[in-house]
Amino acid sequence: MSVRTIAFNKPYGVLPCFTDPEGRPTLADYVSIPDVYAAGRLDQDSEGLMILTSDGVLAHRITDPQHKLPKVYLVQVERIPAEQAITQLSQGVVLAGKRTRPAQVVLLPNEPVLPERPVPIRFRKNVPTAWLEITIHEGMNRQVRRMTAAVGHPTLRLVRIAIGPVRLGNLSSGEWRVLRENDITTLTSRHSSSSPDG
Repeated sequence: MSVRTIAFNKPYGVLPCFTDPEGRPTLADYVSIPDVYAAGRLDQDSEGLMILTSDGVLAHRITDPQHKLPKVYLVQVERIPAEQAITQLSQGVVLAGKRTRPAQVVLLPNEPVLPERPVPIRFRKNVPTAWLEITIHEGMNRQVRRMTAAVGHPTLRLVRIAIGPVRLGNLSSGEWRVLRENDITTLTSRHSSSSPDG
């Protein structure tokens, strides 16, 4: 059986697995390819890029923090972060007694172009919001949300746009595409990296 690897744009509210005893939306509602599994998580209330594969070695390469594969997120937060908060996020914050690895954090000058979320973010009239681009090299549970909360800026919306060399691009929410061979080769190379912009 041939190995299959796809990029999937997970919508908000979809669980990052194929079955749910409670009947909530899952990957199975969008992906009908047999024998592929999620290489890593993306929480139900987060959106964006997931890689699904039938290749166990590739899945391990993507999820093992030893490989430091960069993952890039667009993050909408409450209030405008000051330079101190950006520095804290960049240098690492302590979560449950463990400091996160250094991250690349950019305060975006403009709101990114994204589709409307089916469930709007909570809106508070007198509280402005800002968008950050955050690149991390590990995958602690709900890490980005916990990082921004730790510096006083709770996450309102989170969209993953890249995993290593694989980018979300113009893939619409709920759609998937087969990964190109050179993307897979780069994912499995020892020094895979992704630029933190855009």
